[in-house]
Amino acid sequence: MSRTDFTPYRRNTVGFDRLFDLMENQLRSGGDNYPPFNIERRSEDAYRITLAVAGFKPADLDITAQQNLLVIQGKKKDEPVDGEMLHVGIANRGFERRFELADYVRVDNADLSDGLLVIDLVREVPEAMKPKKIMLGQPTLEVVQKDDEADAA
Repeated sequence: MSRTDFTPYRRNTVGFDRLFDLMENQLRSGGDNYPPFNIERRSEDAYRITLAVAGFKPADLDITAQQNLLVIQGKKKDEPVDGEMLHVGIANRGFERRFELADYVRVDNADLSDGLLVIDLVREVPEAMKPKKIMLGQPTLEVVQKDDEADAA
């Protein structure tokens, strides 16, 4: 097993602790690749996760969105089989798949069709967090608004 040491990077950066923790956890967890999935970037601020969940019904799936985390769980209910199974090759096991989300990414839509669970994500950065152009020698918009409010009073 190869081990990656991020200590030199941690010493030379500030504020990236969460990123290094995510990378270390991913390396440590190895990887269960069930169910298989795709991650697609649809535009600058839109993403799509598609999971192959053949045999799962909507009632068997649980999707939970928390801050910076999307958890998808599948719990297959035991169904009686008519006859004797000679070979079982279709995965029927439950699963939990976790996706770490960036700040301001939220689930926009989820749909199950043809054995594929499709989850659309959007990044919505609040207006206050977007970059602002600061003009030299001119008061910022916030100062102007405060002055306007004082004039109105």
